[in-house]
Amino acid sequence: MAAEPLPAAERSGIIRDGIAVGIATGTYGISFGAVAVTAGLSVLQACTLSLLVFTGASQFALVGVVAAGGAPLSGALTAILLGTRNTLYGLRMAPLLGWSGLRRAGAAHLLIDESTAMSVNRGSQPAARLGFLTTGVAVFVLWNAATLAGALAGTALGDPRTYGLDAAVGAAFLALLWPRLSQRRNQVVAVLAAAVALGLVPITAAGVPVLAAGGVAVLAGVLMRPAVRR
Repeated sequence: MAAEPLPAAERSGIIRDGIAVGIATGTYGISFGAVAVTAGLSVLQACTLSLLVFTGASQFALVGVVAAGGAPLSGALTAILLGTRNTLYGLRMAPLLGWSGLRRAGAAHLLIDESTAMSVNRGSQPAARLGFLTTGVAVFVLWNAATLAGALAGTALGDPRTYGLDAAVGAAFLALLWPRLSQRRNQVVAVLAAAVALGLVPITAAGVPVLAAGGVAVLAGVLMRPAVRR
């Protein structure tokens, strides 16, 4: 039996909210574009990252490691580690959206925090699909456009330290992390990860402290996972 079409009011509300989230999130790509080129990437490389990687935390992680003098491989591993959360989103979203084949492959590229949040609590599959697509496409288009604008502006700005842009990576991570610190458990994990990272800064190469901090978070997740009853 085909799903009933969404009421016009609900449909327009979902589209409006998705576009609003897309504007709020997508325009933040300006910061990434500017930071990326001042970290040593070309405008083309910055835009390619936004086009193909398309997950803000991982992109900022990569350019942050490179900007600190770390090897590109360390930056890539850090980005992959941060991007693993999208796999968990996929486990929840795949049965909810019910797509297969090329549709599922396309949806996987739009699977980010915002598109997941705008679809997971909808009351029906059509509503979930509309929320996911509207938000995902809006963020994707605006994020890539803003990356290009930020990269071009960053090239014109010159040395980021003159304007304080060298602190943008840290500020970006704090902005991404802050909403997740409402629970005591997350606060403890964040403090432990920060302590490990700070302790390793004087004795390891750039990029290693970030990987170690991510390892702390992964270990905490494994240890805190509820036991499966048999």
